[in-house]
Amino acid sequence: MRVCKIWCLTMFEDYFERFLDCGVIGQAFRGERGEELKFEFHNVYIPKFCKKGFKGVDDSPYGGGVGMIMRPDVLKEALESGVVRAGAYKSLQDLQIICPAPRGRTWNHTYAKEFAKNHLSIDNSKDLVFICGRYEGIDERFLEKYVNEFISLGDYILTGGELATMVILDSALRFSPGILGNKDSAVEESFNGSGLEHALYTRPFAFEGVNVPDELKSGDPKQIAEFKKQSSHAMTQKYRPDLLKNE
Repeated sequence: MRVCKIWCLTMFEDYFERFLDCGVIGQAFRGERGEELKFEFHNVYIPKFCKKGFKGVDDSPYGGGVGMIMRPDVLKEALESGVVRAGAYKSLQDLQIICPAPRGRTWNHTYAKEFAKNHLSIDNSKDLVFICGRYEGIDERFLEKYVNEFISLGDYILTGGELATMVILDSALRFSPGILGNKDSAVEESFNGSGLEHALYTRPFAFEGVNVPDELKSGDPKQIAEFKKQSSHAMTQKYRPDLLKNE
């Protein structure tokens, strides 16, 4: 079983602790899930690689302006010492370096599946490094030289790249073989086709005067399939009609 290491350069030593403890993703990083890969998470504390510690990671921007900029020399040292040497890699070519940023391709369901196939499968030999930016941003010279892939969650701003990294990993790891208990879980869900997932029901059969639809209780595969199809379309039309424009 190949080990896929995921490194995160961050300003916080314990930001990812709960993420790694809880749910399916936590189990994946503990080696309790997965058919082909074992995942390892490594937190790289950026201030550790700066002589001034936390206070020396950023500096004021040339040309003036608001906020502080993360220094390229500090990030380079964190990358080379905290990842390359610590992980015994031959060079940066062994790594896929990713930075959540507004300039990136917008993250969505299709991108998550592509990402899993390209970076979280047995066929990929490169480990992943996430650069979690903070403050006003990161010095452009570091980004241009070291980052291979930029990813945007959408047209809004977060206070740091840690939350974005967790979203990316949470949504992409689901497509790695064996992570989800049921292989169909990643198939019968919203955005896998042209719209939202169909309405879901469980016990009790009657709840506040509303019963589970008869089709789902019929035991007839054709009726059930047709209900799911129609329900998916109705849910999409009601809540996300924009998704139907592509049909």
